[in-house]
Amino acid sequence: MSSKIRAEKKQSPSSPITSLPEDVAVDILARVPRRDYPRVSLVSKRFRSLVSSWPEILYARRSSLGCAEHCLYVIIRNVDNRDDRMYTRIGHHRLVLIPGLPALPRRGSVVAVGSRIYVFGGVNREWKSISSAFSIDCRSHTVQPLPSMPFPMCDTLAGYMDGRIYVIGSDGLPSQSKKVVAVFNTEAQTWEPELTTKSKAGMEIGDFWMFGYAVVMGGEMYMKDFEKSFVYEPKESKWETDEVLSSKQWMMGCVVDDVLYYHNSCKNELRWYDPKRRCWGVVKGVEALLAETLDFGYIQCVCYRGKLALLCPKGVIMQVKREIWCAEISLERRKGGQIWGEVDQSCDLALTVPGDKFHIVKPLDVVV
Repeated sequence: MSSKIRAEKKQSPSSPITSLPEDVAVDILARVPRRDYPRVSLVSKRFRSLVSSWPEILYARRSSLGCAEHCLYVIIRNVDNRDDRMYTRIGHHRLVLIPGLPALPRRGSVVAVGSRIYVFGGVNREWKSISSAFSIDCRSHTVQPLPSMPFPMCDTLAGYMDGRIYVIGSDGLPSQSKKVVAVFNTEAQTWEPELTTKSKAGMEIGDFWMFGYAVVMGGEMYMKDFEKSFVYEPKESKWETDEVLSSKQWMMGCVVDDVLYYHNSCKNELRWYDPKRRCWGVVKGVEALLAETLDFGYIQCVCYRGKLALLCPKGVIMQVKREIWCAEISLERRKGGQIWGEVDQSCDLALTVPGDKFHIVKPLDVVV
């Protein structure tokens, strides 16, 4: 190549991408679906730098433009090595392990708030309760330590209401039937010990391990142990029992528009509970979908993008390669109070784990 041609190449104008003003480049990236960021990073060093180095500015701009997305995260337990790991959905048909994140503590509480996942307590390798707490920033998949809990806790239930996460469980004292409420302020990122309260005398609440579950409806936290259901009202630290809710052994449920939904595996039906009307019902219109899941195992429910999403394992239990079946359902309340569901999307989320079996611990809806 002659020196003249080389000189002309050096003096050629920069590409339109590299010459874009900073705010214009951020606006362009903010409108790109998050799942495409790895490919966009290959377009130019400029875009790669913005995606990797400016996540807070980029995601703040996404939010202001109304481009924030709901992303499905799933905590999966490998039964062989007993590790709980975080996976996320890529596109519509794939779950991938998030690299760089530590294994989550067993028997702790996990709550999604906006773009963050909060993790509280649990047990260590020696099966002793721990007081550690941290959050996962799902925009960058990095871990931020949080102030330790007021005391070690495991087998807890947690729910988010009005800027606070309420973590309910035992404080490790001999009286395990009295539950303690530890309150974490997500804005101040601190614990509020003055709001820590105990369940009222005479209210015997059993162990939350294995069969405990909690949801938030109408500014109250509904929870269950093995036998009964309870309601905690945070403003007055008020505890009550709910006999109607206790009439069903609900678990692995979620809330959509202040109605509880869960899958009854014995009858293979999708049930709902309305706390305002204090009544139970069965979702109509999803019978054909559920008939396909008879051999797949327990179904987890999650409110995802304002809809009801169902997740359950699929495949032979000793098969190394496994899949998670997923369906998104739009819900409609009709005359007479019946609730009908319409399947919007059904797919298999391909997943391979080292080992022969796994459990879905918890699905989460994260906004990024």
